[in-house]
Amino acid sequence: MSFAAVNLQLLDGFKTTCMLFFVTLIAAIPLGLVVAFFSMSKFKPLQLLSRFFVWVIRGTPLMLQVMVVFYGPGLMFGMKSFPREEAVCIAFIINYAVYFSEIYRGGIESIPRGQYEAGQVLGMKKSQVFFKVVLLQVIKRIVPPMSNEIITLVKDTSLARVIAVGELVKAAQDIINTRGLIWPLFYTAVFYLIFCGGLTLIFSRIEKKLDYFRG
Repeated sequence: MSFAAVNLQLLDGFKTTCMLFFVTLIAAIPLGLVVAFFSMSKFKPLQLLSRFFVWVIRGTPLMLQVMVVFYGPGLMFGMKSFPREEAVCIAFIINYAVYFSEIYRGGIESIPRGQYEAGQVLGMKKSQVFFKVVLLQVIKRIVPPMSNEIITLVKDTSLARVIAVGELVKAAQDIINTRGLIWPLFYTAVFYLIFCGGLTLIFSRIEKKLDYFRG
C-alpha cells in the first residue's frame, strides 16, 4: 500500500475526527453555560438535580457514555438506536458541556462579590454588572482550563472507534487489519500533533490579548 493511499485513507478518517471535534465544541460551549447557571441556581431542586447530573457524567468514563447512548435506546427501551456518528456527538456534547460548566462556574464564582456590589452602588443592574464588569474577567480566568479541555477533546475523538465510527485511529486500525502495516498507526500522531499545535497557538494568542486584565 503506497504512502499516498495511506494518506488518503487517514485523511478520510481525519475528516470524521474534525467533524466530531467541531460539532461537540459548537454545541457544548453554550450548553455548558446553561448547566453552570443551573448548578448555581438559587432554586434548590434544580441546583441539586444539575449537580447530581454533573457528578454522574464526571464520574463515569466517556467511552461508557458513548456505548450507553448508542446501545441504550434499543436495549433498554426497544427504541431505534441513534446512527453511530450521531450517538458519538450526543455523548461527547453532554460530556464536554458538563466539564465546561464546571470551568464556567469556577470562573464566575472566583470573582469577588464586592465587584457586583460596587456596580450596583453605581446604579448598574445585575445584568450590566455581569456583562460590563465581570464577564471579561471570567473569560480571562477560564481560557487556560478551557484550552486544556478543548485540546483533550481532539484526542478523545479517538474513542468514537468503540462503536466503529471511522475516525482517524479507526482508519489506521483498518489499514493494520487489511494490509498488515503498523506504521500508519504511528503516523496518525502527526495529524494530532498538528491539530493540537494549531490550537495551542490560537489559545496562546487569546491569552496574550487578555493580558491587560490582571489578577
